[in-house]
Amino acid sequence: MLECKNIGFYYNRSNWLFRNIHLSIERGEIIGIYGKSGSGKTTLAKIMANYLSPMEGEVLVDGEKSNHSEVYPVQLIWQHPEQAINPKWKLSKIFEEAKELDQDIPSILGIKEEWLNRRAHELSGGELQRFCIARAFHPDTRYIIADEITSMFDAITQAQIWHALIRLVKERNIGVLAISHHISLLERISDRIIDFNQLKGASEKSF
Repeated sequence: MLECKNIGFYYNRSNWLFRNIHLSIERGEIIGIYGKSGSGKTTLAKIMANYLSPMEGEVLVDGEKSNHSEVYPVQLIWQHPEQAINPKWKLSKIFEEAKELDQDIPSILGIKEEWLNRRAHELSGGELQRFCIARAFHPDTRYIIADEITSMFDAITQAQIWHALIRLVKERNIGVLAISHHISLLERISDRIIDFNQLKGASEKSF
């Protein structure tokens, strides 16, 4: 499992964003987390995906600390796909970056072959997000953090993306932490749901 043990983080030493976070995600499980903006959900996501180091505690992946010499098995899909893709790249390079990507992933996500020769500004946000999701399915990926990945999209695009993502993670036994403001969405896709405010105030309790 992916485990947060006693995680704490602050941007200002006198004001902790959160402390004593205990959270675990099993392979194949989808956990939903909801909470208000600015509560620290995205910061926790960055810590779990090894973009930030916690001030306290540790993150374990299947019982081990991160190994920076290898591809990190926890992948973060960002809310704004245009910020996660190099604007100078043609989109075909995203698949080159992912390496050994299963051939069925683009079709499952509805990625059209004609998009591969375009650059990021030539596609819509929903089309770009499909590439970011595809990139997350590196062969070494065991867990995915999905941070508000469909919040900008209409209901049809949102449903299409989540339907494809759930199919892929279930087929590959990948654990998912889905972060959203919309509890109604989380109720449709999650095996269990956590209120982030309760998680922050739980002291030694594990979720």
